[in-house]
Amino acid sequence: MPKDQLLTRRRALLAGAAAVGAAGTAGALAVGSGDGPAPAAAPAPGPAARRPLEPSAYRLQPLTGYGAPREALRRPPVRSEPILRMSGRGRVMMLTFDDGPDPRYTPEILDTLAEYDVRATFFVCGEMADHNRDLLSRMADEGHVVGNHTWSHPLLTRLTRRRIRSEMERTSEVVERAYGEPPRWFRAPYGAWNRAAFQLGAELGMEPLAWTVDTLDWTTPGTGTIVERVEDGAAPGVVVLSHDAGGDRSQTVRALRRYLPELLDSGYHLTVPRRRLV
Repeated sequence: MPKDQLLTRRRALLAGAAAVGAAGTAGALAVGSGDGPAPAAAPAPGPAARRPLEPSAYRLQPLTGYGAPREALRRPPVRSEPILRMSGRGRVMMLTFDDGPDPRYTPEILDTLAEYDVRATFFVCGEMADHNRDLLSRMADEGHVVGNHTWSHPLLTRLTRRRIRSEMERTSEVVERAYGEPPRWFRAPYGAWNRAAFQLGAELGMEPLAWTVDTLDWTTPGTGTIVERVEDGAAPGVVVLSHDAGGDRSQTVRALRRYLPELLDSGYHLTVPRRRLV
């Protein structure tokens, strides 16, 4: 066959393949548009023809489950007394708030912490958290730590072991659903600990954390008094106890606005507790 005829035949074959490819592309782009489904493109003739792939065969897989696995934490020991201070170097302190979240006061505390880019620890009661899950979600988004403060704030030393477990477990379940992970820290109401509380807390993967400086803000002593108690007690490793629920906490809100910038100006770093990995 002459050379010019061979070239003409090759051009015809290439043009035909391009037309088939264009028809297939047009059919794919048309899926999902218009009033009805677009007809599928016909497969190319010949022995190598295959059935079009079903959507499930080439659909992109969801990304869920492909990220980094959650870090496993070392199971805490069963302690005989709670942790009172932070370990570490430098002028490091920790702010903690109990009994919430309360929609009247917790958002203002979160606003102040956000203004100064400070993280805190909130020991929540399950019955409060259950009605204010949006605030737990906000705590998670802003990098705060959420701890377990029982469901109904009872005196644990007067409860049976079964009741203590129920108080802890119900709260942990609410925290995990709203915050995104179970609590890793536990604080007994009124600071009343017993062996059962230490044992059950450890079984649920939680460390017991108490405090070093008590602002006694629940007695509503006045904004100035709360500020003085925090500033007088400030020292490396100190854990400060305040409340964001359980009564009128407007003094606590105002006091935080005053002492937080002063602590930062004094060189203190306000942080949250850390747990060791396995």
